[in-house]
Amino acid sequence: MTDFCLPQPGRRAFIVNALGGVVSSCALGTLAGCASSSSTNAAPQVADDVWARAEQIRQQVRAPQFPDRTFDVRDFGAKADGQYDNSKAFAAAIAACHKSGGGRVLVAQGRYLCGAIHLLSNVNLHIAKGATIAFITDPNAYLPAVFTRWEGMEIMGYSPLIYAYGQTNIAITGEGTVDGQANRSTWWPWKGSNFSSVDWGVAGVPTQTEARNKLMQDMENNVPVAERMYAEGSYLRPVFIQPYNCTNLLIEGITITNAPFWLLNPVLCENVTIDAVTFASIGPNSDGCDPESCKNVVIKNCFFDTGDDCIAIKSGRNADGRRLNTPSENILISNCKMRSGHGGVVIGSEISGGVRNVFVERCEMSSPELDRGIRIKTNSVRGGLIENFFIRDLIIGEVQTAIVIDFDYEEGDAGKFTPTVRNIDIRNLICHKAKQVFQVRGYARSPIQNLHLTNCHFNDVDAIGLLEKLDNFAANNVTIKGIEFNVL
Repeated sequence: MTDFCLPQPGRRAFIVNALGGVVSSCALGTLAGCASSSSTNAAPQVADDVWARAEQIRQQVRAPQFPDRTFDVRDFGAKADGQYDNSKAFAAAIAACHKSGGGRVLVAQGRYLCGAIHLLSNVNLHIAKGATIAFITDPNAYLPAVFTRWEGMEIMGYSPLIYAYGQTNIAITGEGTVDGQANRSTWWPWKGSNFSSVDWGVAGVPTQTEARNKLMQDMENNVPVAERMYAEGSYLRPVFIQPYNCTNLLIEGITITNAPFWLLNPVLCENVTIDAVTFASIGPNSDGCDPESCKNVVIKNCFFDTGDDCIAIKSGRNADGRRLNTPSENILISNCKMRSGHGGVVIGSEISGGVRNVFVERCEMSSPELDRGIRIKTNSVRGGLIENFFIRDLIIGEVQTAIVIDFDYEEGDAGKFTPTVRNIDIRNLICHKAKQVFQVRGYARSPIQNLHLTNCHFNDVDAIGLLEKLDNFAANNVTIKGIEFNVL
């Protein structure tokens, strides 16, 4: 599923006319950077089989099935009083379920305090309606260190709150809640004030800064992962849910809230279904769902209200991402709703292994706190090949910027790994309100290739924004404030 093709007319300089005159990046006036771009005003036609291939992903990704056996955590000593440490009881129930050949580990109504949960093959952790697993906030509950990824880098770090490594047929289901109990005084202060518009730091509380900088050096110096010890004393917050190198995964129905860090981060997983999950956490780096170096993923019917990107598709950072060289591919996102967040559907920024074949359909996103609708973020330090990104039937109520493709994220053009972004088709998009439509900028040596918009309407906007360094940009039946947006 990698041979997508969009029509490519000859290169030529273009200008953009709209609203009866020239358009600009600061108002509805002159558009910067057009002389270095090329395009056509012909309506591009997406190959007939593109969305048929999205349907193939939908049909191929199948949720795991489990034997009809139930292991109630209360039968293993669990207490739903919100105070008793149920770590051993949960581990015993999971081990018994796994040993028997699989089934359902039941968490019945009540509040269960627990440390790290490690899932095993053929186990469905079922959190019933009215049940909450509240995770202990003492970092020692997530020791010993496990092999994990943190911001796309491999480490020996704190265990994710719910973790699985190398397992097959695992699930977390039900209408209950997993509560990380992170807040302004627990976990989140480790963020400090770096790389954030919010100062999460608390006087006297250590932060991640020193360890994060050292980890980046270790990665670039190819320090063996077994020697990258970043648990106790490093202050790198654990991911909430991280299945690592797992096959046949289902996350369904639950609510994930108050996460220390990213909420759901499947890594190197295949055949993943994420269905009807509520992602609700407004802390630092509270990404909702981040499939990383995963293949064959369906994300559907989910709700996002997050402190960072709602969905961010990743593939490893810098040297680690290039060493593993495993893209995220064949991903279908449908019928999701996004409220607050840095971005609605995002690719990047830990993107060094590349991304291909991503489909987004029938999603809604709207909030004054939603920064960007569709976003690709990379630079020449991250690099990566990003190709075949198809979006249709998208409604944006209110957003800061509707479409962002920017090669100047964080470090900017400071590396040796020039990114490539190509084949992006957006159709049937309605944006009711935005401060600007575009923040789209490639490099002269690597222009953004084949960005096509069809039947897209941006109603109440303050500015068109920026379009620079594009090759074969096309707009067909696109309006801004009710006036046709022409590419000449």
